[in-house]
Amino acid sequence: MTHAKAGDTVRIHYTGTLSDGSVFDSSEGRDPLEFELGAGNIIPGLDRAIDGMSAGEQKTVTVPSAEAYGEYQDGARQDVPRDQIPSHIPLDPGTMLQMQTPDGRAIPVTVAEVSEQTVTLDANHPLAGKDLTFAVEVVSVN
Repeated sequence: MTHAKAGDTVRIHYTGTLSDGSVFDSSEGRDPLEFELGAGNIIPGLDRAIDGMSAGEQKTVTVPSAEAYGEYQDGARQDVPRDQIPSHIPLDPGTMLQMQTPDGRAIPVTVAEVSEQTVTLDANHPLAGKDLTFAVEVVSVN
């Protein structure tokens, strides 16, 4: 039986849940997720948990936020004067937008708060600061 190791192409089915049991992502009804183990294509904690598993094996693993999408960073929130945002851009809290850095990179942000004067944009990943639990089944290891 082949055990997954760095460099192998691994296919998994998974369901990811938060501490309250709510599902944030799942491969249910889709093709298995395929990735190269150890290449940084999935969150580090899940990558490490799959290392050594073999096809057909199942397990549930909890990945702390530091090994998932990182800790929540208050400094990743920015207040922008409302008049600097074009009027055609939707500003409902929870809306995902993109900002552009001075060097041209696009950064995804979420509208966190809106007042008459400012819009608070949050560049944290939506799952930052959250411990994640994954029920994983290895479909294949190549």
